[in-house]
Amino acid sequence: MFEAMKTWLLIPVVLAVSVSSAGAQVRSWTPLGSAGASSLETQRYAIELQRQQAEAAEALARQQQLQTRLTLMELQSRRIPAPTPDVPIPALRSPEQERAAREAATARRQATAQGVGQIDNWLDRPPQ
Repeated sequence: MFEAMKTWLLIPVVLAVSVSSAGAQVRSWTPLGSAGASSLETQRYAIELQRQQAEAAEALARQQQLQTRLTLMELQSRRIPAPTPDVPIPALRSPEQERAAREAATARRQATAQGVGQIDNWLDRPPQ
């Protein structure tokens, strides 16, 4: 019985000693700018802080880009498609009718070109 009691009393003592020795190996934390922190440590801390802030900003930007794409895709899927105008199917014409239509179009183009040519000639005349 005493043997078991010794073991149970010895365990907390061993744990307390091991914890205190481990604590002695770890450097205590000192706030930046205090006498214990070197300027190198302060600079490393500042650089690490800036790196973490940059990573957080990049992650936020990526998240917002994905959200924007998702929102655009949702809006486009909800969009009601514009009705397509019913394009009348051109009536089939005989070769004679096609030829007459081509000749009429050619005559209209020539008349337009002649009228424009007269205006161009008038604009290009020498000043008086």
